[in-house]
Amino acid sequence: MAENFGGLINFCRHIFISAMKLFLKIIFGFLIFAILLLAIVFYFLEVKDFHVDSNRHIIWGVTFSPEFSQTLNVDWQKTFEAILDDLRPNKIRIAAYWDNIEKTKGQFDFFELDWQMNELQKRGVKTVLAIGMKVPRWPECHIPDWVAQLSVDEREKALQEYMTEVVKRYKNYQIIDTWQVENEPFLAFGACPARGDNFLSNEVSLVKTLDSTRPILTIDSGELGSWYKSVKSGDIFGTTMYRRVYNRIFGQINYHLPPNFFILKEKIVRFLLGDYNKKFIVAELAVEPWLKQPFYELSIAQQLKAFDLAYFKDTIQYAKAAGFDEYYLWGVEWWYYLKMNGHPEIWNEAKKLFSE
Repeated sequence: MAENFGGLINFCRHIFISAMKLFLKIIFGFLIFAILLLAIVFYFLEVKDFHVDSNRHIIWGVTFSPEFSQTLNVDWQKTFEAILDDLRPNKIRIAAYWDNIEKTKGQFDFFELDWQMNELQKRGVKTVLAIGMKVPRWPECHIPDWVAQLSVDEREKALQEYMTEVVKRYKNYQIIDTWQVENEPFLAFGACPARGDNFLSNEVSLVKTLDSTRPILTIDSGELGSWYKSVKSGDIFGTTMYRRVYNRIFGQINYHLPPNFFILKEKIVRFLLGDYNKKFIVAELAVEPWLKQPFYELSIAQQLKAFDLAYFKDTIQYAKAAGFDEYYLWGVEWWYYLKMNGHPEIWNEAKKLFSE
């Protein structure tokens, strides 16, 4: 009799827990739907007045990609030195590109990343190092050719072996402030293959095992992501922040989301997770053109028509009004390219920002 009663209690408990999980999923889905509905409304209603607390301390950093500098046909090492010695950002985010480091299975070429890390170490610049399959810049997933022949499980195993080499090599650099694991891993964007089950949590666990002294940054899309899974996965959460984008269906889009959109979204996710202490940052604040064709194929006049100095200033004000304490600007390679081609205005404005 007692065994039957105990079984009934366990059954009821199981039903109750399942019902609560379903209820929370429904509530979460409703809230995300409400946020998306607000996004659609504000697409047609532009907000111009941003309330900015001028006394709030903000950390301003940049994201740098040697590959993108080379795409713009500028010297990536000179660009990097100019960023560190002229712009002098508070922090910098760089990436370990798998397709560049392990072009042949088991053979690692760290020259490019070593050079960056050593320059940063000389100057004591706090650094976020992004690792994984999907890291900053197109094609998003940076995969060596030899990996294409592998199954999903074999690919995940090869990736973790590569990540292990990267973490072991750089974990003794004092400048590393944070490990970023993957970049917008749950956003269906970029030339990316299928991923294994629980790939993000597996990678986060791996990095924590190799280096338990530093926090893990996980990232999701500001406008399109739910944030929920990414926030749960890491120690620090980073959102992207894009205001002008190109979509193959809708064409050129100006998001008219008010800065409070991000504040509201953060509060909802914190409430759902019951986590009010986790650090939220803007890991990617877009301050370069995003057009139908790669902007570097257009004239500089066309590039600046799409994203000029006035809109740069406006974007910084918008970001400040969103209330975060740490931002990584996206587009520094382009500013240097403009500067080298007789248009230093955005570079100089960024320099003033970093000196605040």
